[in-house]
Amino acid sequence: MGNSILSVAGLEVAFGSRVILHSLSLEIPPAACVAIIGPNGSGKTVLLKALLGLLPYKGEIRWDVSARPGYVPQQVVADRHLPLTPRDLLEAKARTLKRPAAEVEEVAGDTDLTADLLDTNLGHLSGGQFQKALIAFALLGAPSVLLFDEPTASLDELSEERVYDLLHSLQQQRGMTLLLVSHDLSVVYRYADTVLCLSKGQACVGPPKDVLTPAMLEQLYAAPSRYYRHHEHAEDVPERR
Repeated sequence: MGNSILSVAGLEVAFGSRVILHSLSLEIPPAACVAIIGPNGSGKTVLLKALLGLLPYKGEIRWDVSARPGYVPQQVVADRHLPLTPRDLLEAKARTLKRPAAEVEEVAGDTDLTADLLDTNLGHLSGGQFQKALIAFALLGAPSVLLFDEPTASLDELSEERVYDLLHSLQQQRGMTLLLVSHDLSVVYRYADTVLCLSKGQACVGPPKDVLTPAMLEQLYAAPSRYYRHHEHAEDVPERR
């Protein structure tokens, strides 16, 4: 694997006869921030779940032995009317993982969850506060890699900015690798050092300034046709018509 924390080779995921991901290969170095973009149905969530072993796949997914993945899903199936607080969830996970109780306070501090918020029923938290609780939950256990599936999809612009700033700060402090699904290209430009674009029958990998060109975005979102990778990663590039 060299210096990669994650190596993917020839990854394919299909539901029946419908192929979602086809022959996807990439290498992710430690402490990278990889943004995953693409139109709806392109396989972004499917990719994250395959990387976590939650879906069957063909090909090879190899995590470095030091990798400890954490995951924040796009949607959490939970009844927020239950009399549960973020502290209840964090302490339950800490007991399951046999982590010290002090780690609950540590991840709460890292995610700006005050004592009052920790003891607030989930149903009374704002969208941004609930998202911070999910991030704290993912951080418990000291993961070295965090996978986020559109972590701000239901948030207002201010809350969205705060969550992304928090993720960036945590990555810098902990040296974590981030795999981040986002539809917001401004966020991708600001935080990502690598972009993985997915579209029907097509994928590309490279730095944002090289991948997020008008021509490439048009090909990815409007007229996907072939598998493409950035020139630094070899393979062929479809001609513009």
